[in-house]
Amino acid sequence: MSMAAAEQDTGDRDGKGGPVRRRGFLKAASGTALTAVGVVPAPATAPAVAPTIGFSMPSLTFDDPATQRRLGTLYASALTDVSDRNTIRADPAVYDKAGLLTDPPGTLVRAGAGYPTPQRWTRDAAVNAWSAASLLAPGLGRNTLWSVVDRGPGGLIVQQDNQWWDQVVWIVAAWHHYLVTGDRDFLARAHETSVNTMEAREAHSFNGAYGLFRGPGFMNDGISGYPDPPSTEGVRSSFVLDHPHAAELLCLSTNCLYYGARSALAAMADALGKPTEATSWRASAERLRVAVDRYLWRPDAGTYAYLVHGGGPFAGRVDTSQEGAGLALALLLGVADGQRARRILDSTHWQPHGIVNVWPHFARFGAGRPGRHNVMVWPMVHGLYGLAAAVAGRTEPFARAVETFADLASGSGGDFYEVYDSVSGKVDGGWQSGASGRAEHFVSQPHQTWSATAYLRLVHEGLVGLESSADAVRLRPCLPRRWGPVQLRGLRWRGLTLDIALTGAGNRVRSCTVDGRPGAPVLAAAETGRHTVELMLDGE
Repeated sequence: MSMAAAEQDTGDRDGKGGPVRRRGFLKAASGTALTAVGVVPAPATAPAVAPTIGFSMPSLTFDDPATQRRLGTLYASALTDVSDRNTIRADPAVYDKAGLLTDPPGTLVRAGAGYPTPQRWTRDAAVNAWSAASLLAPGLGRNTLWSVVDRGPGGLIVQQDNQWWDQVVWIVAAWHHYLVTGDRDFLARAHETSVNTMEAREAHSFNGAYGLFRGPGFMNDGISGYPDPPSTEGVRSSFVLDHPHAAELLCLSTNCLYYGARSALAAMADALGKPTEATSWRASAERLRVAVDRYLWRPDAGTYAYLVHGGGPFAGRVDTSQEGAGLALALLLGVADGQRARRILDSTHWQPHGIVNVWPHFARFGAGRPGRHNVMVWPMVHGLYGLAAAVAGRTEPFARAVETFADLASGSGGDFYEVYDSVSGKVDGGWQSGASGRAEHFVSQPHQTWSATAYLRLVHEGLVGLESSADAVRLRPCLPRRWGPVQLRGLRWRGLTLDIALTGAGNRVRSCTVDGRPGAPVLAAAETGRHTVELMLDGE
């Protein structure tokens, strides 16, 4: 069997000063059939895995032994995957373009152990900080965020490459980093970075006719994530922007992220004592939310469409496919109001093994050859949807998401892979056109960091309901009835260490004690030390 070959970033340029590609796709050599897992080559130069400094390692314990084996053990594995396997030493020549990395910790979180290095990818860095690194290891999360920031003539800015549509996820992650750490020095620099990045994107990517931002979907840098058009027969490339009019798409997930980024900029400005600026960002966020509802909401179906074609012969045509990340982000970032959120959660299509990237199969794919970015389960996307269900107080879809996630990982030996088949649940990278012009079978990478951090986030923000604000942390748990009592011990949040015990079931706090005294499930940011919080739940 031939080894899979990696399309690595060669440093070539797109004519606009940006690298042609940030992320390679591992695929089978022409004419070679891979197994479901595929052949995963070792990186040419494997970075030394660095010891973690200040990484919080909480313990999750379910009273029910079967639930502990199914869910609790995987939590410990996810912690290890992030803290040990995917925390690496940060080479300043590669990762410190902004001059803001600190040592200690001198480390950052990489995208995954299966890729060649270095991996300076904005989306992966931001998602991993947002999902877990900033909470569990603030120094590590901070370095991971700064590792994809440049210092240009106009100041700090997220690196400007040709996968420009996903840059603003950094802004959302940066605001979250401030909320879980209270780091005011970080906030000031993050605000500068965020303003410069958003201004660049508004100048380049805003479609004034629709009031929406241009660009492919957040997760879909591969053309397998799109119908025909923009997928074009004869284009010998898997990269979405190489296909006609793909840059002009107006996608749900991307516009939800821009809404979240504008809202985060408003919150940053408020925190920094800039009320006029905050008002402006908040107003622009609301205009964007209205535009998303106007062009993408489907009242007949109770959900959002995937995209509007923004240019070319199909301009104005709506694709009504279900985009998993788009729906999750619409719920989590507040684009969907309460009524729409309920309808989305009631109408979403699930495959046997979870929420897929885009449903249904595009015409050139099918159950036997599912598209890599089409009807496949990416655990990060699936995890976002599960979290959205928990935040909405929907215990049953939250339980389904967590249990399905755990079964996928346990079925692959307890490892966190990049992509899974949505019908069989087996590890599989899916199919996508490539340099040959024909559909090729791609590899699903092992030890994918954002798959591990997605599971951690389901526990921290879903099960326990950790909700951070500038001056306090609140617990809004979501405990499925069949899981039984559970304890999360040793979770650090700023100067606090929390031991949290949940009993009963549901999404409403019936009673709460803090260190044995009745109270609300809220602890002020000014407090320090170790505290025991016991919550009795009822409700859905």
